[in-house]
Amino acid sequence: MVGTAQTRLIVLRGNSASGKSTVAAGIRERFEGILYAEYYGAMLRRLREEHRGPTHGYYLDIPFQETLARHATKPQAGEDGEKELRDWYRPLDLLPGSVETVIDADSSLADTVEHIMRDTGLASLPALEP
Repeated sequence: MVGTAQTRLIVLRGNSASGKSTVAAGIRERFEGILYAEYYGAMLRRLREEHRGPTHGYYLDIPFQETLARHATKPQAGEDGEKELRDWYRPLDLLPGSVETVIDADSSLADTVEHIMRDTGLASLPALEP
């Protein structure tokens, strides 16, 4: 078993430039990566099974054109182009078992952060001191 009854496991997944880091920063945690269901699904399933506390999964479902637009605003935008993003992009790459809440492109950053904060119980906790 991992974690405690008080720890919360929050997994944010989505394609490159879908907003994972921005949302994570908004809930005061840092988590980033493209965790493809095909490759990471079994590991994430085990992690969910072994985590003692509440576990929440979210998939940020952003259309490819929006992914391109968001990527263009990132400091590292010049490092990877449309070809690389297209190679990485997996439409609605959900884990099996309906274990993720899908958040679509119509959800604003503030709404997404608030939804996750309420859903996970983090909204009722005091903010961290800087």
